[in-house]
Amino acid sequence: MIRFENVSVTYDGADRPTVRGVDLEVPEGELVLLVGPSGVGKSTVLGAVSGLVPHFTGGTLRGRVTVAGRDTRTHKPRELADVVGTVGQDPLSHFVTDTVEDELAYGMESLGLAPDVMRRRVEEVLDLLGLADLRDRPLSTLSGGQQQRVAIGSVLTPHPKVLVLDEPTSALDPAAAEEVLAVLQRLVHDLGTTVLMAEHRLERVVQYADQVVLLPEPGAVPLVGAPADVMAVSPVYPPVVDLGRLAGWSPLPLTVRDARRRAADLRQRLHGREPVPAGPAPAMAPPPPPPSRRPSRWRLRRRGAPEAAPAGAPAAEVRSLTVVRDGIRALRRVELSVAPGETVALMGRNGAGKSTLLGTLVGLVEPSGGSVRVGGAVPHRTAPRELVRRVGLVPQEPRDLLYADTVAAECAAADRDAQAAPGTCRALVSDLLPGVTDDTHPRDLSEGQRLALALAVVLTARPPLLLLDEPTRGLDYGAKARLVALLRDLAAEGHAIVLATHDVELAAELAHRVVLLAEGEVIADGPTAEVVVSSPSFAPQVTKILAPQRWLTAAQVREALA
Repeated sequence: MIRFENVSVTYDGADRPTVRGVDLEVPEGELVLLVGPSGVGKSTVLGAVSGLVPHFTGGTLRGRVTVAGRDTRTHKPRELADVVGTVGQDPLSHFVTDTVEDELAYGMESLGLAPDVMRRRVEEVLDLLGLADLRDRPLSTLSGGQQQRVAIGSVLTPHPKVLVLDEPTSALDPAAAEEVLAVLQRLVHDLGTTVLMAEHRLERVVQYADQVVLLPEPGAVPLVGAPADVMAVSPVYPPVVDLGRLAGWSPLPLTVRDARRRAADLRQRLHGREPVPAGPAPAMAPPPPPPSRRPSRWRLRRRGAPEAAPAGAPAAEVRSLTVVRDGIRALRRVELSVAPGETVALMGRNGAGKSTLLGTLVGLVEPSGGSVRVGGAVPHRTAPRELVRRVGLVPQEPRDLLYADTVAAECAAADRDAQAAPGTCRALVSDLLPGVTDDTHPRDLSEGQRLALALAVVLTARPPLLLLDEPTRGLDYGAKARLVALLRDLAAEGHAIVLATHDVELAAELAHRVVLLAEGEVIADGPTAEVVVSSPSFAPQVTKILAPQRWLTAAQVREALA
């Protein structure tokens, strides 16, 4: 169905190909997973299938890509639209209408399908993806995860033979991700749809793949094989594979079920040992890290601790918070207090109110009732120039913070806005994005690289309270590990951190507390181990494998065995 014949892509101005030597075939009715670190060219490979590369992106494509017998070099994307459905990392960039139902119908209208066929397919997709209650909602009022489901639905309604998906579950809560993947499985198994997918959250998808294509580094020749074989040598792998490598299991398990069957000996080795938890953050300034811990380059470049709130005061305090937006009650009587040095993970299904809560903390959303205070200030009544030194938000879409034409210009603007010494932001970028040059345009960065740049921009002001909305979208496991190390350093220096995330593995590794939201209300608030272990949806893979023992991460197991 899809054939790559020695394909290489070189973008204008680049001194080497972004992808090289791609030679593979994706048979009809298979799900093929494209994996590799951030920035290795996965989106380029996907774009070559839909014709976006090189017709819209520019650059030079060598070799040949065919889809259902059509050469993408001679067929533009609109000439492939009846065969290929594409969902990119940014669903907003794909929307062309205003409401959910109109967006689901648009692709079929473009293909001239009969009205009765369109109506039936729209209803089917609304039910498949759990969107029926949102059919009349404006797209602009949806959460990021809801927008992601609409984007996926809009390419399902025309019934394409090939689906090309770039990070399809990155903004979805665990339950919604399972629903979407179940739909994809039905399409592959029952209808013979061919799916080519790139995804960083391998714990969700690798077990469903028929083949895995690994791009180990930019310009490297891909490795193609069975999922277990590729995971054995891949630089990126899910926690279940990490645990399997640690335990010496062969072949490596790809599912929690397979791992549990082999885990009896490992549970016995761990019997009587207890994982070292992150533990609750102190209400006062936290103690310095243990002397044995070597300071990172980040810590050496810091200019001291953040501006502290009065002794004993919380970094953020929310009391009986209610928010009504566009007639919808987004938050209901929310209570939340965050101490300096504490990391809190906000979790819950898409549309639960996580991003709205972050918006109130940074002054973007005005409360309809109750109160919000950050470092003693009321966010929505505080001037932006003053607020930026109290709280910083890295939004779900990093490009919302990035408006300059180069990395250097973004950094210079961040230094000015934060009244920081020139070069402060650029030093952070050098730590987070080694190798990125000053003249790089932010739009030429991968999703994960743009996130790192936005984080550096926000951190330039050293805000005592740092807010992150889905911070691991587009990040591979290595980049996520660097982010975790950075955030731990910030918490150790006294920064309070609140992150809204669907990444249960991130919460298990980083958060002191987890706050679960549902329908705008707090339904659980407690230590991470207590909240996630008791939740089938939000428990990490290692917890499920080693239950009833209370381990959260492979790193905890590795430390205990050492």
